Amino acid sequence: MRGKMEFPKKNAVPCNLAAQSGVRNVMEYLAELSGKGIVTGQHTQTREQRELIYIEEVTAKKPALCGFELLSYSQNIHCELWDKECQKEVDENRGTLENAMEWAKLGGLLTMTWHWFSPMYGIGKSFFTENTTFDATLALKEGTLEHKALVSDMDKMAKELLIFCEKGIPILFRPFHEAEGKWFWWGAKGGQVARDLYCMLYNRFTTVYELNNLIWVWNSPVPKDYPGDNVVDVLTRDLYPPAHIHTDLAKEYQELHCVLECGQEKLMAVGEIGTLPSIVALSQSHIPWSWYMTWSNEFGGSDKFTSEEALREFYNCEYAVTLNKLPRLY
Repeated sequence: MRGKMEFPKKNAVPCNLAAQSGVRNVMEYLAELSGKGIVTGQHTQTREQRELIYIEEVTAKKPALCGFELLSYSQNIHCELWDKECQKEVDENRGTLENAMEWAKLGGLLTMTWHWFSPMYGIGKSFFTENTTFDATLALKEGTLEHKALVSDMDKMAKELLIFCEKGIPILFRPFHEAEGKWFWWGAKGGQVARDLYCMLYNRFTTVYELNNLIWVWNSPVPKDYPGDNVVDVLTRDLYPPAHIHTDLAKEYQELHCVLECGQEKLMAVGEIGTLPSIVALSQSHIPWSWYMTWSNEFGGSDKFTSEEALREFYNCEYAVTLNKLPRLY
């Protein structure tokens, strides 16, 4: 087993210089934690939050970070007559921001993922490229119908998030996730289009709506698609290792680090994961992942990918930050 490696100190300065104190507190905490521990995280996409119930039943603890799904807040949802599975997913997700507000009352960290139903031309789960003819390249051009629809969706989401801003609740915001893939409409025309969409959203949310409670998370391991240090606070990637294979993800960390611009040391995290990392390996190698977030359903709510024994080991390790160990940051 290799010993502890040395890593440079992470940059804790928000890219948005008008960021609220909660944003600064969270980023400073994560920077200080780097290489000394890892924040436990779990995604939820329903109001029931079955994954949190499962984790607490197995470990008697809660994760420090909870992920919330924004898909039902999309404007252009058309699945009622075509796709019962889609309708079920939307119905189960409705009102999840109320769950997020309750989680904030506990002092937990929040991260948000938006499976954004395409602003136009979609049927069923139109966040998938195969279910829409929406062209993201046209959406970047002012004056097009696609651009107007895109901006309208952005404005609706901004208004949904304003209440968190007004209450000073920081959100690790991860829009246009998995930008390197073509399976979502925002990546269908290439990662550089997804990058431009991300920058457009950043500018609108920070300048028009002054959502200064957002911590901006970019989610792609492709260097040429990186939006730039001036609009990114945290660099992440999504990983789905084989079931029950647990490592410190050192190789994946080094690959992601190559995305950063010369001399920068951004916070880095695992945006999504199916099988938990190895907490024993992490505590020995000190690979400075800030957090990981296990995906929902069978990934985080069953023993199909991580055994109950491995889950208990992780949550009871001193190196793991669970909700009861997280300081109040906002």
